This record gives sequence, structure tokens and C-alpha cells, in this order.
Amino acid sequence: MSTTVSAASPAIADRLRALERLIGNTPLLAIDYEVRGRKRTIYAKSEQMNLTGSIKDRMALHIIRKAYAEGRLHPGDTIAEATSGNTGIAFAAVGRALGHPVTIFMPNWMSRERMDLIHSLGARIVPVTKQEGGFLGSIRMAEEMAAKQKSVFLPRQFSNTANVEAHASTTGPELYLQLLSEGLTADAFVAGVGTGGTVMGVGKYLRQKNPATRVYPMEPAESPTLSTGCKIGQHRIQGISDEFVPAILQLHHLEPVVDVCDGDSILMAQKLASELGLAVGISSGANFLAALKVQDALGGDAVVATVFADDNKKYLSTDLLRDEPVKSHYLSSEVTLQEFRTTRRVCNVCADADDCGKPVQVCES
Repeated sequence: MSTTVSAASPAIADRLRALERLIGNTPLLAIDYEVRGRKRTIYAKSEQMNLTGSIKDRMALHIIRKAYAEGRLHPGDTIAEATSGNTGIAFAAVGRALGHPVTIFMPNWMSRERMDLIHSLGARIVPVTKQEGGFLGSIRMAEEMAAKQKSVFLPRQFSNTANVEAHASTTGPELYLQLLSEGLTADAFVAGVGTGGTVMGVGKYLRQKNPATRVYPMEPAESPTLSTGCKIGQHRIQGISDEFVPAILQLHHLEPVVDVCDGDSILMAQKLASELGLAVGISSGANFLAALKVQDALGGDAVVATVFADDNKKYLSTDLLRDEPVKSHYLSSEVTLQEFRTTRRVCNVCADADDCGKPVQVCES
């Protein structure tokens, strides 16, 4: 829930409260589908419903709110971050809403839409080439900026434990209570790893409620950075497998890594949009297929949950909007999507829960 903000900044506290009403408490989708002649259901948090269309809004808001509460961020400070896109969009939106200058360092091969969105939100973009170090170079440049200039705040999403806290305090409880409203408990949770905040934070909360819950990280089959421990190969699932293993990711606390092909992920995301009207990004297609693989391993009746991390509007110039060849080993061609249902939203993780006075677990959306 909310982290207390200094009483000396009532204007900032009011703006943060306003942002809280725009981020989180997203719907949970129950997606009914058929695979190899068997009917199944996968559950996915609809994170494209957040302020900027991605799950990263949760982390950006929590890190900034906590930094204010701890006196590490002050009005007028510059926020500088290295990102592959969604985090930069989130910090640009939240930072500018609070009046902060924002500088984003990002690899120059990310989608044009991501760069345009960051620019439109008033942030300064520093594109980083492969010769300049790509993603690791972006992190280095952000650190150098903070070392040279005063009043620069670095969120450090890959090493900041507040990233994990954001999901342990919001995404996890929401998912747990929404499943509970349907009489269910998660047997497993799976999510692609960018920073590791989602899989570690949601997994932490779900395991507190049910230690038997299995938590799986996902990575692209073409670039198995988590499995090898180093950058290897190339892939098209923007936002995950960013050249290194993040510091906040504790693989020894998780189940084995699930790998998914990027082409298969593109086809699955296209299918979710064209057949069910769910306009999600490539990593959402990957998460769906990873959840399917986990369900294969645990049994078709297993309650497996994941996240649809963002929308498809950030990929209009990418292969997501092009014809993707189907390969014989792909899973997406075996999936027949039937329909989706939405569960009820959760009252006691609502931004206004403390003022509501209604001690209920769920409410009709």
C-alpha cells in the first residue's frame, strides 16, 4: 500500500495520491482456451490498463514515493534512468506529473514508439548505440550523470529492492484476492524477466500466502541470459532479457527458467488481439505461452497466473504488426482461444481503501 510521504510536501503528497488512482488495481482476466483437444484456463493481470499502458507504472510510482518519504528525492531534482522503454515511459509520466526533469538513457534499437512516447511526455532521451555499450552503457551513463551533477536521483530499477516491494505490496495482493474471489489459489505464477521485480515481488507475496506456490521466470529461447548467466544471442521480446542477470533477481529461490521463442510470442500476441480483442505486447504473448508450458508440467487443471505487461501500441513499427512465419515447434498454432472473463476488482488494495470504511475483500467493478 502507500508509503508515507513527508508532511513538509503536501502538494507532492496530493499529486502522488492522484497518481495512485491511475495505477494498479487492474482487472484479472480468465482466458479460456483449448490446446490439443483439452479445455483450460490461464489467468493474467491486465497491466496494459495502467496509466502509461504498462506494469512499470507500479514500480515507478513506488520508487518515487519511497524516495520522497526517505528524503532522497526533492522537488526539482532530475530523475535519470536506464531503460529499454516501458520504465522510461513510466518515469517520464510520473516524474513530469510531479514536476521533475527526466532524462532517459536507452539503447537506440528500441521501438520508435517507445522513444516517441518518452519524448512526448517531456523527458530528454539519450540514445545509446551498441558501440557505446548498449544497455550496460546506458546504466553506466546514468551513473556518470549522477556523479557529475547535483540533484540527480537514480531509481536504479535493476538493483533497487523497492522494485520488488512495488509488486509484493500491490500486484501480488491484487492477484491473490482476485483469485480468492473465484474460490481459487494460484498453483504457479510465471513472468518474463526484465528487472525481475514482477516475478520476485508477486512470487514473494503468493508464497507468503501459500508456500506451495511455484514461481517461474521466463526468458527468450533465442537469448537465454538467465540460463547462461551472460548475454547471448538476440531476440525480439523487448523489455526482457536485457543483456545481464539483474541484481534483484534471485534465481535460486525460483523454479527452473521457462523459455519461449520470440516468433511464437509474436504470433500469440497477434492471436490475443485479433481473436479476443486483447491488444497486448509481445511479452504478453510470451507470458501466455510460458504459463501454458507450466500448466503442461503441473496438469491442465492447475491454476497458473501471469501478467500481460503492456499494450501493443508500443510495437506498431515492429514485427508484431508484420506477418510472422509459423514454425513446426511453435505452441501458438496449437492454441484455440475461446473467450475471456474478468474477475472483480479488489477493494482493500484500492488507493481510497483507507478512507472507504468498507472492510470487504472484493467489489464489483
